[in-house]
Amino acid sequence: MMQFNSVGGEGRYYRPGLFGGFSFFPPVIKALLITNGLMWLFFGLFLPTFRESLHLWPLVTLEKSLMLWPLGANFWPWQLVTYMFLHGGFWHVVINMLMLWMFGMELEHTWGSAKFLLYYLLCGIGAGVANLLVSPMLGHVVPTAGSSGLLEVGPTVGASGAVFGILIAFGMLWPDRPIYVYFLLPIRAKYFIAAYIGIELFLGVVGSSDGIAHFAHLGGAAVGFLFIFAERHSEAFRSLVGNLGGAAFRRSARPRPRGGPGSEVHEARFYDIGGPPRREDEGETTQEVIDAILDKISTGGYQSLSDEEKRMLNEASRKIH
Repeated sequence: MMQFNSVGGEGRYYRPGLFGGFSFFPPVIKALLITNGLMWLFFGLFLPTFRESLHLWPLVTLEKSLMLWPLGANFWPWQLVTYMFLHGGFWHVVINMLMLWMFGMELEHTWGSAKFLLYYLLCGIGAGVANLLVSPMLGHVVPTAGSSGLLEVGPTVGASGAVFGILIAFGMLWPDRPIYVYFLLPIRAKYFIAAYIGIELFLGVVGSSDGIAHFAHLGGAAVGFLFIFAERHSEAFRSLVGNLGGAAFRRSARPRPRGGPGSEVHEARFYDIGGPPRREDEGETTQEVIDAILDKISTGGYQSLSDEEKRMLNEASRKIH
């Protein structure tokens, strides 16, 4: 998350494949990587380069309206979402997207795309709200001279708050998973993330002048913690999350066999390594069965499938490929 001191697709289902039976870039993370990358290329590279020669003042105004401004004349509610897709520099977007991919890939595979996207957006919005409310209370906004000559406060951009929510989820779901600091030193996830949050809290309280919105990071982490805590202890909350996520993605995209809509998936004979061959009396896996399995993944994640459902999905995927 970076705070400026100036005024200035794809199918939503899983197809088992490589890397432990999952896609290397699950659909929501792929869409987020592409969207954030394109936004930076346009607003961070193209627009500054050709601003003067092409007189792109309407696009400059558009960029300002997408940033998260402090509560006041420049603030609009949609900025709580759009600011997550803007970044202040090349390394800002690269580090955020790398963290999103590293810690979010397994999370999306486990939860399902619908729940993962809902969680990501809620953490990002919570980060923005925390930055709007908490930072001014502690006097951690840096005034600068605007075009009018008066002192104004700059906007906030970046996906770091949402990424901190991803970090919290990873640490709570897999606390003993080793994280290799600088690719050498292994530290358990729960200790690594706790230390990271502690540093952010310290910098936020003492008031760092590094131009980073630390309380936005903490806000995203807090929303993530509350989300997972509520899901673990409240059946009503789990039902609400399942309904919201399922309604968003259910039957939005389905892998279809090459035979056309409604045709059955006919299994080729094969032998799994170390396992018995498929029995003839197990029957054919129809498209309706695959649709039901994919619906189950969209609401409960891949881990909700039984061993038999995983086998049928894997065999159908091999046939499609």
